[in-house]
Amino acid sequence: MTKVLITGGGGYIGAQLVPILLERGYDVTVIDTFAHRVNSLGHVCHDDRLEIVRGDARDEALVSAHLKDMDVVIPLAALVGAPLCDREPLSAQSINVDAVKMLVSRLSKDQQVIFPVTNSGYGVGEQGAFCTEESPLRPISLYGRTKVEAEKIVMAHENAISFRLATVFGMSSRMRIDLLVNDFCYRACRDRTIVIFEGHFKRNYIHVRDVALGFLHGLDNFSTMRGEVYNMGLSSANLSKLELATKIKEQVPSLVYIEAETGEDPDKRDYIVSNDKLEATGWRPAYSLEQGIKELVKGYQMLRNEVYSNI
Repeated sequence: MTKVLITGGGGYIGAQLVPILLERGYDVTVIDTFAHRVNSLGHVCHDDRLEIVRGDARDEALVSAHLKDMDVVIPLAALVGAPLCDREPLSAQSINVDAVKMLVSRLSKDQQVIFPVTNSGYGVGEQGAFCTEESPLRPISLYGRTKVEAEKIVMAHENAISFRLATVFGMSSRMRIDLLVNDFCYRACRDRTIVIFEGHFKRNYIHVRDVALGFLHGLDNFSTMRGEVYNMGLSSANLSKLELATKIKEQVPSLVYIEAETGEDPDKRDYIVSNDKLEATGWRPAYSLEQGIKELVKGYQMLRNEVYSNI
């Protein structure tokens, strides 16, 4: 049976990925600090193929002890998002880069790695031109810089795949309401108002469950995809923030959104992304932006708590 180690497996993506891997028959070990005190994997604790280890991905002895018998490693542990990394720069470096470097240095040549990276590494794209995997990386945030550096470390390992993720959205049992689509939907449901800064800035989006299914696609096709970097996003959703707000208003008609005349977005990324390379391997996203908005509107009938934000 294939054994998978996931650092940060109790987080937003891991909470979706772990159950899918268990359903497919993988043995899964999760290392996580569970710092957010959310019972994100409680619904799969009955599965004997799941091992949960409370610990830090920076703990060399702990990681080494659990790494040695693994076939696949998925390093999800990270400080995610520009505001959080700016607030905790030392932790951003130690978790996003140093912990990854330590882990990779202990891999055997046969152990496989699937690594998630933000496509915010593209920074500001050229007007009207799609960012491909060959486009220059020009990260404009500490978060983006740490993930670009970590990707270089991972891809130096001969048995690795990197997925450059679009902005993720959708419900998860370790919810994050600070991601752009999730945030806009939360404000639409709670406040009925969104104030948008620099609404013309564009980016790409992807459902959190499609990310998990994309990792599974990488596992299923590892021999043909190894050694490569792939953008992972919805090709139908290269949208500006104003266009996103319009999509949400279609499902929350009471929403009023206003573009601020002054002020600026601290996250300056602005680009559109091509996902052709990953789609050429046979992967297709299963969830549209509209479906994600619908589930978020439903989910926010339950959530009224800022604990679900990274900032």
